[in-house]
Amino acid sequence: MSVKVNEQFYAYSSDEAIKEQGEYGGVVTTIMKSLLETGAVDAILAVEEGFDLYDAVPTLITDPEDVIKSAGSIHCGTLNLAKPLSKYLNGAKDLKIAVTCKPCDAMTIRELIKKGKINGDNVLLIGVNCGGTMPPVATMDMIRDVYELDPKDVIKEEISKGKLIMETADGEKGIKIDELEAQGMGRRENCQRCDLKIPNNADLALGNWGVIGPLAGKATFVEVCTEKGAEILGKVIDEGLIVTEEPIEKGVKIRENVNNFMLKESLHKKEEDYAGTTGDILDVLNKYKEDLSKCIKCYGCREACPLCYCEDCCLEAEGPEWVPGGQIPTAPFFHLTRMVHMADACTNCGQCSEVCPSEIPVAKIWSTVNNKVRDIYGYVPGRSDDVPLPFTEHPL
Repeated sequence: MSVKVNEQFYAYSSDEAIKEQGEYGGVVTTIMKSLLETGAVDAILAVEEGFDLYDAVPTLITDPEDVIKSAGSIHCGTLNLAKPLSKYLNGAKDLKIAVTCKPCDAMTIRELIKKGKINGDNVLLIGVNCGGTMPPVATMDMIRDVYELDPKDVIKEEISKGKLIMETADGEKGIKIDELEAQGMGRRENCQRCDLKIPNNADLALGNWGVIGPLAGKATFVEVCTEKGAEILGKVIDEGLIVTEEPIEKGVKIRENVNNFMLKESLHKKEEDYAGTTGDILDVLNKYKEDLSKCIKCYGCREACPLCYCEDCCLEAEGPEWVPGGQIPTAPFFHLTRMVHMADACTNCGQCSEVCPSEIPVAKIWSTVNNKVRDIYGYVPGRSDDVPLPFTEHPL
């Protein structure tokens, strides 16, 4: 079948076992399994359930029969897959990998490709819609205290019609997500201000938004975003592995409306988070100087950041102000140096805030800085393929 970029489909697996166990028709699982079976890729990088539903573990899959283990969504999976892809897997230059990715994963991987840290020719991005992820421990507490449910009984969570819904074997319970987030619960803060919900920067973008009619809950909405994606989808259709239908026009509009609603909410969050930083970039650091003073120099943010990739970090090099066993970088210098490296690249993935033991709002700080750079250069990390990298061809 000849598939073209920007085409959209309803799709579901023709394999009844995958269709039953996978989410919304098992299309992602079917595509990934086919890629391994045909040798189109050597491995799949995905996330699977670890100890429980709240434990998301990155996994490298090479056996097609194991792909099913990664089926379904884990909304407490807060990790960014660009990190293991670049740190552990890019050393194998000839290894072809397909990655199941959230929008922030795709943005970060695209940014690392531009910077020459990942071989883009050997990576396929199978994107999934994401309205946001939730911190595992806080989410379990919320389920127990607010929903009055046992976290172990929850089999699925979903954001639908403005509510965060917890599903158990006995039914569903939903609470308005804006009410939860006003109390500091629900999605991670960086997810609340994220401005990419449908990963159209991946090769394929898949999700359940917009699937209505007889296939509601039984099929996936698939959007073809690149020539790579068109080739992948065309092959699995030709092999009879998935069944496709033309999407219902009303469903296409619903998908667009859901996306636009979420983006509007994200804009409100950004306006709230960026308030009080109307000056230049240094004004941001001045606003957060008391927060930054809590920094204990654990380097956790640097280690967790998928875009902080220097092999020799200048903050550990011998210099006039500090040497191994002597002085360490002061808070302003440490974060100023990080800012120079991250100002143009931050994808708001939130990994830095996840690991900060001093609870510094690191992700909010770098997101604020990055949006000022966007205003100056018109460059959006992981998305602006036709705009030169800031600080290269454009003058300040």
